[in-house]
Amino acid sequence: YGANQKTCYRAALARGADIVVLLHPDYQYDPTRIGALVAPIARGEADAMMGSRLADGRARAGGMPRYKVFANRFLTWIENRALGTRFTELHSGLRAYSRRLLESVPFERNAPGFVFDTQVVFQLHQLGFRMGEIPVPARYADDASSVGLRQGVRYGLGTLGVVLAYWIHRRGIARCPLFEPAEHPPVALAAARGESVDASDG
Repeated sequence: YGANQKTCYRAALARGADIVVLLHPDYQYDPTRIGALVAPIARGEADAMMGSRLADGRARAGGMPRYKVFANRFLTWIENRALGTRFTELHSGLRAYSRRLLESVPFERNAPGFVFDTQVVFQLHQLGFRMGEIPVPARYADDASSVGLRQGVRYGLGTLGVVLAYWIHRRGIARCPLFEPAEHPPVALAAARGESVDASDG
């Protein structure tokens, strides 16, 4: 999951993208909301945007399982406390990032799995980028793929691990490379390694 994002972000940057959108292919997110999602970035008001299924309080009406609503809110609450923010959801599969953000955030250092998204949120905050959110409807259906309980627990523990690493880094107890600025943009790194940047690779 995270490794695929790295490949796709490198490809998007190499092809000159100004804004890059992440949309999970499990039909849980309405793609017609992409225009509203990217608008604040296009206007220069934000560097990252997230579609929140919990912003309008109707996640359960959209079929989101009760335990997922609770887990999402609990993890988001902990992350908000660590970051000093007030987001309604930090675990969305509908996101948008500016080119400047992706060229500055060291996402190449991130995990190849699902915790990649949480690492990006803490990285962009540490480096001073602005993030906002818009409400999006929750859409859960029987034929839509979703993370199982075991994988969800692993993801939750990974998220708490990122929070702990960030806390330790911010207090100067130990430096964490995840939260240090990138030495080179991802496209430059790929060129230096002699890698071809192709979205089909991931």
